[in-house]
Amino acid sequence: MPGGAGVRRPDHQTTTRPPVAEGGPEDGPPSAGGGPPEAEPGNLRPGCRPADGVTGLRPADGVTADAVLAPYLQGQAGDFLRSLRLHREHSAPSDANGQGAEAAARALRRSARRISGSLHTFRTVLDPVWADHLRTELAWLSGTLAREHAYAGRLTRLLDALHQLSGAVPAARGTKPAATKSAGAGASPRSGATTGPAPDAQGRAALGVGAARAGALLERQLTLARTRAHSAALQALGSSRFHAVADAVALLASEVPLAPGTTGRGAEALLEPAEHAEQRLIGAVAALPPDASAEPYNEAQDAPWHQARLLLRLHRYAHEVVLGAADPVLTGAGHALDLHRDAAEAAAAAAAAARTPRIAPATAYALGVLHADQRHEVEAARAVFRETWPYAAAMTAP
Repeated sequence: MPGGAGVRRPDHQTTTRPPVAEGGPEDGPPSAGGGPPEAEPGNLRPGCRPADGVTGLRPADGVTADAVLAPYLQGQAGDFLRSLRLHREHSAPSDANGQGAEAAARALRRSARRISGSLHTFRTVLDPVWADHLRTELAWLSGTLAREHAYAGRLTRLLDALHQLSGAVPAARGTKPAATKSAGAGASPRSGATTGPAPDAQGRAALGVGAARAGALLERQLTLARTRAHSAALQALGSSRFHAVADAVALLASEVPLAPGTTGRGAEALLEPAEHAEQRLIGAVAALPPDASAEPYNEAQDAPWHQARLLLRLHRYAHEVVLGAADPVLTGAGHALDLHRDAAEAAAAAAAAARTPRIAPATAYALGVLHADQRHEVEAARAVFRETWPYAAAMTAP
């Protein structure tokens, strides 16, 4: 297989190959999800030797590609079907609080993301027509189901931030502090202080005048959006399109369509596409705007960060397939990118609310302060990511 040495362990803070910048946005669903139990970090390439300081993890000798990939996809398909059954059970009128249905929907999205991401990465060893079609349908389903949860989380985040800024009540769930403390000991010195434009006493008094109305406006807008997303999700789950997806996943649970000639090939057939996903991630991180050019109010710079988040997700799933677990050294970096996405979308929601016609100046002022606060959270999340990203060379590559 072409290439050189693999990525070194994060404590070396280096990489032995140049990052490869590749374009094209990932078309997967936007929401993040959990992962299975973690394993020791390693690298996805075969042939590395412990003598050079690299943990040479690789599939066991004699294991075939289909013996690695098929059980993973079948396991995720089984999780999908179990989550679907639980969602139907908890969607009954007797489940008044809806928490069971919400948990089942999260699990459904989690499995759909993993199947879709794996079909994307390992397309070369699968039936390509089948893989492309199912991947597209699972991305549609996961994205549709994620919107209701995203609107609810955005509203909670904005109301908590507004309450903290105005001093009205303490934050209910502490979402804002998480954005500045997520990296633990590795957090950037900037991130602890970057909590937005905290008003002085006079500014806080002015903010208090419009905070209540700003909160009420956000609640109306985002609750309406959440209600529409809930209706869209219910409609999707009752559609013939969804039933076709469920049937396809049910077939996947028993049989994985492979590309001709894949059966019996060594597990090394999975290593090249897995490394390709890793290199795309490293290239995307290397292409991120440097700190010197970063401005918290430049929303145009959000896109490459969102791209890096999606590519990190694909890398995580590839690592799960090949090595049986997610790469734990990227947990902090992934969490920082999730917080970056949440803060960026919350800032956009505050800006959209501020454009509402005929709102009072005090309301517009409160929304402006809230927008600025969330954009500073965006900057803080970027700083945390740079501190927790384990391959330092990729951050400084030209």
